[in-house]
Amino acid sequence: MHVHILGICGTFMGSLAVLAKALGHRVSGSDANVYPPMSTQLQEQGIELMEGYSADHLQPRPDLVVIGNALSRGNPAVEYILNEGISYTSGPQWLARYVLQDKWVLGVAGTHGKTTTSAMLAWILEYAGMKPGYLIGGVTNNFPTSARLGESDFFVVEADEYDTAFFDKRSKFVHYSPRTAILNNLEFDHADIFDDLSDIEKQFHHLVRTIPGTGQIIYPHGEASLETVLAKGCWSGRQQFGISISEEICKKLAANGGIFWNVCLLDDHGGKFEIVKYGQGATGGIVSRSTVKWELTGLHNVKNAMAAVAAAHHVGVGVSAAVEALLEFKGVKRRMELRGVVAGISVFDDFAHHPTAIESTLVGLAAKLPSQYEHSRLVAIIEPRSNTMKLGIHQQALVDASQAADMVIWQKPERSGLDMDSMVRESKTPAYSFSEVDEIVVFVAENAQTGDHIVVMSNGGFGGIHEKLLKALGARFGETL
Repeated sequence: MHVHILGICGTFMGSLAVLAKALGHRVSGSDANVYPPMSTQLQEQGIELMEGYSADHLQPRPDLVVIGNALSRGNPAVEYILNEGISYTSGPQWLARYVLQDKWVLGVAGTHGKTTTSAMLAWILEYAGMKPGYLIGGVTNNFPTSARLGESDFFVVEADEYDTAFFDKRSKFVHYSPRTAILNNLEFDHADIFDDLSDIEKQFHHLVRTIPGTGQIIYPHGEASLETVLAKGCWSGRQQFGISISEEICKKLAANGGIFWNVCLLDDHGGKFEIVKYGQGATGGIVSRSTVKWELTGLHNVKNAMAAVAAAHHVGVGVSAAVEALLEFKGVKRRMELRGVVAGISVFDDFAHHPTAIESTLVGLAAKLPSQYEHSRLVAIIEPRSNTMKLGIHQQALVDASQAADMVIWQKPERSGLDMDSMVRESKTPAYSFSEVDEIVVFVAENAQTGDHIVVMSNGGFGGIHEKLLKALGARFGETL
């Protein structure tokens, strides 16, 4: 079968392409923007990529077109498909039909941390010898590709709440029917398709309705929006996890055969912590303690790890084996990925689409800044690219989220509801804004100093700013990259 994928360089659709190739199909695809790391992965798989959405890309006629949710009516490829009667489907529908049938699906949902948690969970199962299939919305450093079919009944999928396609406005995750479901968190996001938080809660409850009674829902203690979701009705088992929860509450929540997972932080940046399992008995006492000391930072990654351990436990992986796997977890590209060091100045790439994630990343890194230089600054370069951020809904939250940095540089989006001048003025930390990427590069290269940690935060390509910045720093300090 010849499968053509529209929007193939998106993290989800690119992963679908990898799976379709592994199933033996001829796979090609089109996208408006073709850039690494996904384009590199696809080319290595021998998948033909075409830039733009020309009807010519659909000749000769493919057997099936998988249409990404970024495409809508009026797109020339979409119009050609409809006019010519070419068979088409959505990405989630294709995945459910051709891959997830008869699988034990472990779905990872939430506003933040889906990609990292999915990668952690897949790696834990792999480390335990379970050879899972997986689809992760990013390129991980523990696996050669972002998706694979696997060699067992277990399949880990990143379960996104964004809509499925222009012809199916349900959230993607309602197609997956997970038996083990992580609900990591829930905040208002995707303001382009959801009116308010209650709209998103409704979609999350649609997901809850698909989980079997023998399944398990894993979610954080004290998350009000998730409690609202579950209060609408829940027919499955539940496990909660928390950070620094009192022993009295842990025992209460784990009593009478339940399990509660508590994290005790052993430093101030999330680099060392203890996982404490409560349960297995009428009193819900402590069952085990395991210590994690790793290279990752931030409270968000601690929560991601705890959710992944609990989900792996549900399918039979012991806590000690899961912790051993976490110690060898190498992260996900574009999640605090070090892109280069010039003259003692480190440049990182971080995927950022929401103020909460930005704040947690910056707070974690600020607490871990090395002290080998007299002046070690944290410099954040932020592109508010997501639809929600550009609408201006989170303007004050963005200002607050960036305050852990020693300097903040904002890229002004076109056609944005953000009042960037106000954001710069209200920032307690030195803040600047520029319209063009090259202006940011010049400013940062001229003002950077040895010991700086520069974090570029965006959910897009950001005009290739990472390489431009490293090149400019090399020119200033006379270093060849």
